Amino acid sequence: MADNKQAANGNEPDPMAAFRSMRDTYLDAWAKAMVEAVNSEAYAKTNGVILDTCLTASAPFREATEKAMLQALQRLSMPSRADFVGLADRLTNVEMRLDDMDATLDRIENLLTKPAPAESVGKLAPERRPAKKGAR
Repeated sequence: MADNKQAANGNEPDPMAAFRSMRDTYLDAWAKAMVEAVNSEAYAKTNGVILDTCLTASAPFREATEKAMLQALQRLSMPSRADFVGLADRLTNVEMRLDDMDATLDRIENLLTKPAPAESVGKLAPERRPAKKGAR
């Protein structure tokens, strides 16, 4: 009778609906269990130990790879990471010096463009006297 009601509503019967429902329930249960497991302190400690072990074990391989890469770059006359880092440090130093020079030039410009007080203008400028006749 249920099949007749579904057919009457225009919906075809779905034989997989029960399996989909069971699958969704199963996945929800696993998701909840995994969230609880991953958020525990024990999981964090265990994962930390595993990662430390992997990093310790891979260190010699990483060092060998870095040496091989450095040698290959040198043979190909290409810059290494250390070369780029050194260049970046030097450019940063140049940029900081340029900023300091810019600030100093701004201060000098402000001093030169600031109008001088009337009293000091007379002291700084020599008085113009008419030239004596006969003196050259």
